[in-house]
Amino acid sequence: MEPGSAQVALLVLSELTTNAVRHGRVPGRYYEVRIAYDAEKLIGIEVTDPGDGLPVITDATPEAESGRGLAIVAAFAEAWGVRERVVGKTVWAQVRL
Repeated sequence: MEPGSAQVALLVLSELTTNAVRHGRVPGRYYEVRIAYDAEKLIGIEVTDPGDGLPVITDATPEAESGRGLAIVAAFAEAWGVRERVVGKTVWAQVRL
């Protein structure tokens, strides 16, 4: 996958959304996805979920079935971070096309 491709943005979106569904799920509450594009070819991706706890990058072993999502986001995004909310958090990333 070539850095700066639209597939990179889709990969980052997929990883953040999967994390929200797997780790931030609260019955009866939803998660939200926001995508913004500016004239500088920068895509902003935000995924908000109602779950407690902040995400951290882990050192997944080669045989582990999960635990690589944020490492992938960090490797391909120009920047990423977490904003705490009254309920839950928003994980964001910026990808340059």
